[in-house]
Amino acid sequence: MKIPYNEELRPDTGLYNAKLGIWLFLASEVMLFGGLFSAYIMLRLSDPNWANYGQTALNIPLATLNTAVLITSSVTMVMSWVALKMNDIKKYSMYMGLTLLCSFGFLVIKYIEYTAKFDHGLYPSTNNFLAVYFTITGLHGLHIIGGIIVNGYFFGPGKKMWNSEPERFTNRIEIAGLYWHFVDLVWIFLFPALYLL
Repeated sequence: MKIPYNEELRPDTGLYNAKLGIWLFLASEVMLFGGLFSAYIMLRLSDPNWANYGQTALNIPLATLNTAVLITSSVTMVMSWVALKMNDIKKYSMYMGLTLLCSFGFLVIKYIEYTAKFDHGLYPSTNNFLAVYFTITGLHGLHIIGGIIVNGYFFGPGKKMWNSEPERFTNRIEIAGLYWHFVDLVWIFLFPALYLL
């Protein structure tokens, strides 16, 4: 069964179909990351040697910088959507470009972090903490890459929809923004849980 695209709000949900779909998808993502966070908590609480497993090897200044980069990317993502609501495609392009720049910046910083750990012989197989660290941050990095692919498409070839269906294109950017904010929110939980506590 094909669910039609609509721009009008559904009377039963108060949402258009794409927005309902992204909320359902994000609910499944909450369960995925929730399971990983639960595993992290259980491992941490059940292992008396957890404090000796290398959390001190994490680079808090780089992680703080990455947090600032992602929060900035959330702001620019919202501004790209607002620019479309104001019928300003040039500002949309600028803000979406900044979002993509921040996204790549996050990955570069994460690459620097990973490389430093590998250079010191710290791998997922080293201990439970590093297994959890690499699993959760690696999965988060894959979500960043997914967001880059979607936002890159809307920054490039997908932008031509603005000429024929501006409201539909604006809705698509809103949906991409909801996903992007979720990815940023996951990092807001990851940062203190892995780096600070």
